[in-house]
Amino acid sequence: MLMDAQKVKTLRQQTGISFAQCKEALDTAGNDLDQALAILKEKGAAIAERKAGRELKAGTISAYIHQGTIGAMVELQSETDFVSKNPEFKNLANELAMQVAAVNPADAEALLTSPYIKEPDKTIDDLVKTAIQKFGERVEVSRFIRFSL
Repeated sequence: MLMDAQKVKTLRQQTGISFAQCKEALDTAGNDLDQALAILKEKGAAIAERKAGRELKAGTISAYIHQGTIGAMVELQSETDFVSKNPEFKNLANELAMQVAAVNPADAEALLTSPYIKEPDKTIDDLVKTAIQKFGERVEVSRFIRFSL
């Protein structure tokens, strides 16, 4: 049982998703960590799809400047100000601004399909869907812009 608790802890550290959801995914996966990650990813996509029609009323704007020559701003929206004031939500917005500065995506689709610079095996869409699962609200990158000298 100790090994199961360690796997739940590892899964929580990797995803930031609740203890109960991580434990349920591990139970379903027969205690296989990789399969549990896949289950959580599928579940996150399903949750994101269900929440797609909800109205976005709050959010945050984050900016990132790289060595004074490249800058990016991202508007990340959520349903409530409770989520938009969450430090993890603000951190996500900052990570997205950094991604925009690094990748220079042409549009929102290019941003969402681009590999995450810190974890190339994940896409930005995966990151957003994980946030939706974690916060229990619709989260969306509504606008972004990149500047360079």
